[in-house]
Amino acid sequence: MFGKRIKELRIARGVNQVEFGKALSVTKQSVSNWENGNILPSIDMLIKIAESFSVSTDYLLGLSDKRYLDVSGLTEKQISNIQNLVDDIRSTSENR
Repeated sequence: MFGKRIKELRIARGVNQVEFGKALSVTKQSVSNWENGNILPSIDMLIKIAESFSVSTDYLLGLSDKRYLDVSGLTEKQISNIQNLVDDIRSTSENR
């Protein structure tokens, strides 16, 4: 699950393995090995990966499917607008 999740998150961000590795100060090979399930990162690296994607370690490890959006620094009106957008997207997806 871990490898699948980081690959999905990385691709959604539009970065390749080399770019992601550089952001974490690891090699492309390390990223590839994580994504292919060959090895798992250290606990410290797991935390860095979670922080870089703004997700929980539980999400990365497949222990939870919940995702959170960091809205700190936004006004209540901006947060409300984001919530309305999320609700609209969910409603559109459910009606398909």
